[in-house]
Amino acid sequence: MGGLVVLVGLLLFYGSKVEADGSNHKYQERDHVPLYANKVGPFHNPSETYRYYDLPFCTPDHVTEKKEALGEVLNGDRLVDAPYELNFREDKQSKTICRKTLSKEEVAKLRDAVSKDYYFQMYYDDLPFWGFLGKVDKDDKLDPTDYKYLLFKHIHFDILYNDDRVIEINVQTDPNLAVDITEDKEVDVDFSYSVIWKSTEIPFENRMEKYSKASSLPQHLEIHWFSIINSCVTVLLLTGFLATILMRVLKNDFIKYSHDEESAEDQEETGWKYIHGDVFRFPDHKSLFSAVLGSGTQLLALAIFIFTLALVGVFYPYNRGALFTALVVIYALTSGIAGSVLCGGSTGIFIFLYCFYYYHARSDMSGFMQTSFFFGYMACVCYGFFLMLGTVGFRASLLFVRHIYRSIKCE
Repeated sequence: MGGLVVLVGLLLFYGSKVEADGSNHKYQERDHVPLYANKVGPFHNPSETYRYYDLPFCTPDHVTEKKEALGEVLNGDRLVDAPYELNFREDKQSKTICRKTLSKEEVAKLRDAVSKDYYFQMYYDDLPFWGFLGKVDKDDKLDPTDYKYLLFKHIHFDILYNDDRVIEINVQTDPNLAVDITEDKEVDVDFSYSVIWKSTEIPFENRMEKYSKASSLPQHLEIHWFSIINSCVTVLLLTGFLATILMRVLKNDFIKYSHDEESAEDQEETGWKYIHGDVFRFPDHKSLFSAVLGSGTQLLALAIFIFTLALVGVFYPYNRGALFTALVVIYALTSGIAGSVLCGGSTGIFIFLYCFYYYHARSDMSGFMQTSFFFGYMACVCYGFFLMLGTVGFRASLLFVRHIYRSIKCE
């Protein structure tokens, strides 16, 4: 009987531990709620990220990494225990995490991060949130070399709850509670935080809605409708003019080639009719040429399929950058004959050249990592456009040539 009581007691104990482990998102007052630090990186280039503890923050004695699902790994998440304790419905005021003496090298590293608007990302009960590491105190009257660099040493958490569940978390930093890291010298810093819990009527099922409406990450998506309409009209007009000229020329050629009044001896062998033997001859390096057309056709079919899904509202662009990674392998095989498609694919070259203008005139990116990320990804994307549009140009030309030679009799 005593053993049964002990067994029941153990089951109740471990059952209560499971109840507060975050698996069902239900907690009791002062229960531990899982908080993980994910990554840090420059605000203007979300693709460039580093581990949270790559910067000299307060580090636990034993850094524990979270076992991640496949989606988290593919997303580049590397979750580790954060140094803050945000127990359920437990308010805290100016709780010190650690007192740290930053060396000259660490101060320089943090100053560089602040100058690039580094942000941090964490997850609290599976809710993502972001915050900045510091700020640059700029003055228009001062030279940029005289700017003051401030590191935030205090973080305030506002957490909303509904009954026994976490609904929302927001983080705030106070510029008045910051340390000056402008100079290369050792700095003593007391890192601290505070927590305020507030009740809300938002149901647990709707707590993720705000992330679908807005994001703290930079969004420079500008749709220039006038430019788009102007480009479409220009393309249609030029296409119409070219088609009109070609139809008139071809009509005259058809009449000339079908005229039987002249004898064969008096006909002058000129014009596109008499090169039919060369037009349909296989080009050199036909295997490589087939690889270009095959790759371009696959990408074109995929692009059409994706845009079709986007029109019906079921497409969400999660990791499109991986789509073109295989193109680098094809590049060495197809670069030699990329001209058999240059007419149509030249649009991809134009897009890549425009990237240089966008990088210098419109973006806030700088440094080796951001530059290499931007131009590396854009090179892959533009090469994909080159293959797709080159395939379109070749197939359109092939259909046109077959049509005009089918309309005449070639001996």
